[in-house]
Amino acid sequence: MNIHQMSVQYDERQDRLAVRVSNQDSQEFRLWLTRAMTLRLLPHLQAAVVQLEARDPQVMATDTTAQQMLAELKRENFLSQADFSTPFASGNKTLPLGETPMLVTDVQLNLHNTGRLDLLLQDKSGDNASGASCELSLQAALLHGLLHLVELALKKAQWQQPDFPQRAEPVESSTSDRPSFRH
Repeated sequence: MNIHQMSVQYDERQDRLAVRVSNQDSQEFRLWLTRAMTLRLLPHLQAAVVQLEARDPQVMATDTTAQQMLAELKRENFLSQADFSTPFASGNKTLPLGETPMLVTDVQLNLHNTGRLDLLLQDKSGDNASGASCELSLQAALLHGLLHLVELALKKAQWQQPDFPQRAEPVESSTSDRPSFRH
């Protein structure tokens, strides 16, 4: 998926994060993230971005502290150049998952040596589950952007969240032991 725009907004009525992702093919994917899913997923996304940045061949950082510092510098650089002021454009988009956002109940992360993180987001919520899924492939810059949007939405939600320092817990790149989360 060639991502064009991302949006993460807190929906007070649903008490969920509404995630919207559009691509260059004029498709929009709508997702719900619950508080529980978000707070379990966030530390793993933060660790993944540290690992992606540490793999940059120009600045290979070997120890955890150096990797975290590098990721923070890259994040600050990205945020200083990113455009968060342009509203999410939703006109004339096809909705492959439907108009109603898909409830994300399961997430699988796969960190690739090529410098990207694949997120497989699925709805397996029981008898009423849509069975739908959405896969996002994120380079480090897009992951920094997604994390920033999630953090802004969390502040607005005022969810009681622990302080998540960017710790580099390794995300296994092996397909058999990929981190997986369920409701």
